[in-house]
Parts: sequence; C-alpha cells; structure tokens
Amino acid sequence: MQPQLIEKYTKPVPRYTSYPTAPHFNSDVGNETYKSWLGDLKKDDSLSLYVHIPFCDTLCWFCGCHTKHTLKYQPVADYLPVLMKEITAISKYAKNRPTATRLHWGGGSPTILNPEDILRLANHIKSSFECSDDLEFSIEIDPRGISDEQLDAMAEAGLTRASIGVQDFNPHVQEKINRIQTYEETKRVVDGLRARGVNSLNLDVMYGLPNQTQQDVEATVDKVISLGPDRIAFFGYAHVPWMKKHQTMILEKSLPDNSERFQQANHAAKRLIEAGYQQIGLDHFAKPDDALAVAERENRLARNFQGYTEDNADALLGFGASSIGKLPQGYVQNITATSDYMREIEDNGVAIAKGYALSDEDRMRAHLIEKLMCDYAIDTGDLTRKFGTLAKPIELELQDLHAHDEEGFIIKNEGHYSISEEGRPYIRSIAATFDTFFASGKARHSSAV
Repeated sequence: MQPQLIEKYTKPVPRYTSYPTAPHFNSDVGNETYKSWLGDLKKDDSLSLYVHIPFCDTLCWFCGCHTKHTLKYQPVADYLPVLMKEITAISKYAKNRPTATRLHWGGGSPTILNPEDILRLANHIKSSFECSDDLEFSIEIDPRGISDEQLDAMAEAGLTRASIGVQDFNPHVQEKINRIQTYEETKRVVDGLRARGVNSLNLDVMYGLPNQTQQDVEATVDKVISLGPDRIAFFGYAHVPWMKKHQTMILEKSLPDNSERFQQANHAAKRLIEAGYQQIGLDHFAKPDDALAVAERENRLARNFQGYTEDNADALLGFGASSIGKLPQGYVQNITATSDYMREIEDNGVAIAKGYALSDEDRMRAHLIEKLMCDYAIDTGDLTRKFGTLAKPIELELQDLHAHDEEGFIIKNEGHYSISEEGRPYIRSIAATFDTFFASGKARHSSAV
C-alpha cells in the first residue's frame, strides 16, 4: 500500500461498535424512557448483561475505559451494593422476565473484586434475572497479582470464557504505558483457568503503542500464540488525550506513525493466520472451530460495545457507572462519574445520563454499517426486504461510492457490493461515508488504522 493511500484512509473515524456512536447520544432519553423500554421487553426476548467495575489498582496510560485508580478496597466495597441495587431495580422494570443468555464483566478491572465479592455479585445477578442453563459468562481479567482464591471464585461462579489483557510483552513498551506484566505471570493465569475448567480464552493485544516496533508486536504475538488462546483481540491503540487525561503521560512523538501502524497490524495479522487463526472482521482472530469463527463463516457475525461477537441477544442491558445498553427502541448510557452514579441509584434505582431513540433510518444505517464491518459486503436486495423504500437513498449512496472509488476497493455485482482484500483495512473509513452524524464533525475520534 502506497504511503499516500494510507494517509488518505487513516483519518480519524469512529470504531462503529454502535450507530449512532456514543458522542451523539442526548439527554432526551432518561430514566423514565428507560423504564418504559424495559417494560416493553417480552418474555421470549433474550438478554445480554454487561456489568462495569470502574476501578483499577494501577492505571495503565493507554487505557480508554471509564475507570479510576484506587489503592484501597473500600471504594470497591462501597460501589458493590449500589451496583446490586441497580441490578435489582432493572430486573423489576423488565417485568416480563426475559432470559439472560450472556453475562460479561468489564472495567476497569473486574478482578479487583475479592473472592467473596466475585461470588456475591454473580449470585445476585443470577437470582435477579432468569438465566439460561447454558449462560455464557465472561470476565475481563488483569493477570497481574490475581490470586488462586480469585480464580477459584470465578470458576465457582460459573465462568465460561476469560478475556485476559496482555497488550505487549516487551519491557521497554510496558514501561511507556505503565503496565509491567511478564509472560510467566500471564501463563500462570492461563494455566490456572484451564485447570479449573475455563477453557475458552481470549487474549487482548495492542499495536500502535509508544516506542513499539513491528518486531515488538511480532514478538508479543508469537508469545501469545504459544499460550494457545481460542481468540485474540488485536486492537490499535486509540490516542485520545482530550477524553482521557492520563494519556497525556504518553508523548505523541513516541507513537508510531500511520504507516508504521499499518505495517504492525498487517504483519502481525499474517503471523496469526499462518498459525492457524481465522481473521474475524477488522481486529479479531479465532481458531476455526471457535463459535466466533463459525459465526463469521455463516454470516452471523455481529458487533457491539465489546467488539465482534456472535451474541444475537434481543437487548443488551448495562449496569454500573458509564455502562451502555441497547434495546429495540434505542440506546441508554449510565452516568459516568462513579460518585454521581451511586447517588442517582440510591435515589432512583436507575441512573441514565443520556441515550438515543432510534428512527427507522437509523436502524437501516446501523444495519448497513454493521454488515460492512462484519461481512465486508452489503446487498441492496436485503436492505429493501428489511427496510422497504427507505433503502432507496442508500442504493444511490452505494452507487456514488462505487463510481468515485479510485482505488478499486468497492466491487459491484448487480445489487451486491463487497470490499476488496486491499480495501478491508480501511473498512471504518468506508463505513463512515454512510454515517450521517459523522459529517457534522461534533465528535473527535482515533486513527482509522
């Protein structure tokens, strides 16, 4: 790929884990709207539950999550009963008792919870919601300092999949991101989970980090492959210091440029594919027999706030400070500041700060963008069957995109449009052409590669 094309297609754009994206949520959607939407959920609807633990005992400078640093357990202990109060309230507003099929804990670091609280929280969720017998339960794990007792508690709670943060194994990169983590302590947690029957493992790796080179990324990828995870999430570092002040600790001059980022991503992807992993969308990899890989081959791949998924639940309910939910009617997001969230839950049981009520056109554009991000293709006949006459302007936009495609990234076959292999690394930029909110320029985003 020529450097000028890399620069052309790596302008900052959204990651498209939702449409519209969170910066375009508004205060028109609040607590009462959310309660009404919950009440409309049907008995035979399926739920995906997300629980946010906004605390870490060390603050990684690359982090883009809503979290806060604490060296004491008391803030976590104070947060937990409030979180459980929200879970109780939401379960009652969802009065028709839909069934939870997925449960995911994120953060922050959910593994900041002590063993007793891991079990306490898991049991509270399972007693508050109807849960399927084959509930898929995943937790984001920071392997640094995790105890055997915590691993025991997670296994007892019914953990089925663990997502383990790695980022980079090279000490000189770790120093620049304030995350010192050895291969040996990571392997200890991997082995410990498998010994307890948790065999579905995902490892998170990053490229584009400060002072990171292609050789650094490839060395980390080789060590990750040696651990044999079922899935690998391979994200590009998003430098957004205007949103995350701790990222100012990372000097911009230490970051690889767009060309280097592209090479890091490209070479590491080839290495993973050679090792037998199937590439899933833009930044995930999975063993061919993994459920995510099967979903990709069967065109059932989806995308939500955790990235690529085979989760097809009818609604996603978020719990905890800053968490986001998606229901058939639209999106909701909790208050971000932990103290403000806790006060609102204590007063009202619900703590919505903002959200977005979807129009039919929004649903159509969300479907289109998700299909592009997941399948690298869109069929106008499918759009027409799903959305009727609303699809007509999209057909014209697709025709216009194809007509002005100087690089040959867009392949047209009657009403079917697909993205060439060469164009796939730039799918976020291509998807942005169908985003009517992006054109407003009201939000800032990270690099597209």
